[in-house]
Amino acid sequence: MKQFIVLAAVFPLIVVFVMQFSLEQQNQNRISQLQELVYSAKEQAKQEGRFSQAIKSELAGEIASCFGIDASEVIIEADERVHYRKNEMDARELISYKVKAPIEKIMAGNRFMGISDAENKGWYVVEGHTASEKLPE
Repeated sequence: MKQFIVLAAVFPLIVVFVMQFSLEQQNQNRISQLQELVYSAKEQAKQEGRFSQAIKSELAGEIASCFGIDASEVIIEADERVHYRKNEMDARELISYKVKAPIEKIMAGNRFMGISDAENKGWYVVEGHTASEKLPE
């Protein structure tokens, strides 16, 4: 009987750790896909010299389908001004971008641990700069 009581107390903790491992794998997979999508969009922006509205909307749509969310939840802050490639380094001609995607569930069994659903959310941010490859006409 004593072993059954100990099992009843410890079993929920063990289950939470197994669920957390699975959730962590799922979140890591989404983050990896997000990084690949942002890299691909960055390469397109390098060719165009900017993050056009078409690139931004395509990126938001792909992230939304990957994460199972609405495209309006994805926040993309990027240069829309055309930057040109120069023969010397000029920081003013770098294309800046910042992509934020919501992560809905960070911890499994959050209520069991006393964490509310509102606190169990976060953002994954990919931010960087890249040199334009567009030549002046």
